[in-house]
Amino acid sequence: MMAGIESLDPGVLLLVLLGGFLAGWVDAVVGGGGLIQLPVVLMVPGITPVQALATNKLGSLFGTSTSAITYFRRTTTPLKPSLPMAAVAFCGSFGGAIVASSLPQAVFKPVILLALVAVAAFTVLRPDAGQLHQPTTSERTALLRSTILGLVIGFYDGVLGPGTGSFLIIGLITLLGQSFLRASAQAKVANMATNLGALAFFGLHGSILWALGLLLGLANMAGGYTGARSAVAKGNGFVRVVFLAVVSMLIIKTGWDVWQDLVLGRN
Repeated sequence: MMAGIESLDPGVLLLVLLGGFLAGWVDAVVGGGGLIQLPVVLMVPGITPVQALATNKLGSLFGTSTSAITYFRRTTTPLKPSLPMAAVAFCGSFGGAIVASSLPQAVFKPVILLALVAVAAFTVLRPDAGQLHQPTTSERTALLRSTILGLVIGFYDGVLGPGTGSFLIIGLITLLGQSFLRASAQAKVANMATNLGALAFFGLHGSILWALGLLLGLANMAGGYTGARSAVAKGNGFVRVVFLAVVSMLIIKTGWDVWQDLVLGRN
């Protein structure tokens, strides 16, 4: 069991805060900050995997909230279309967190790896995708598609999580014809809801380390604010490049996990 935050080595605490800042920056631009933040939180002596997941979600909530506010204040992206997607994403994430407590994560990893490879291939082969906001459906169809997307990705975030923001962005681009910048802004609202959904479950079970999570949240907020401003200032091309870099890292990390599962017979 982990002792109080005051007993943490200053070097470990500094590493956690740095990881939180970097994760907030990456999450604000394209999502996938959990690839950085969760492994760093797991380095805290005495922390359990469930505590790490819960505390990571608390820190991420601060970052996604800050970046969402920054996006909507500095762009013309409307907030209203994001709200139904966010509502079902909250429900999906809560349900996913329940499932996560009883299913081995290794079951999902090969499917996630294939999905990530498909996302990367699509982005590389379609360089024009996401460069302009070009709605391809009626408002009613867009609402239906975004709601289904929010439910599915919300459930995924509750079960596993890494790459949630990236999956939301590519879904909004391919299903609704949004630009990278607009999709990134709307994905933040849904991602904020998925963090809340998972936190609702973890909070009921007393798994959150509040002091550590709040400090992590402050670092994540700083990264989220900086990342959102960078994305808005540099535009779609910048977001696309960072998106591909993060998805590539996710592919490497998930591929390594799948390989380790096969070699070591983990489940």
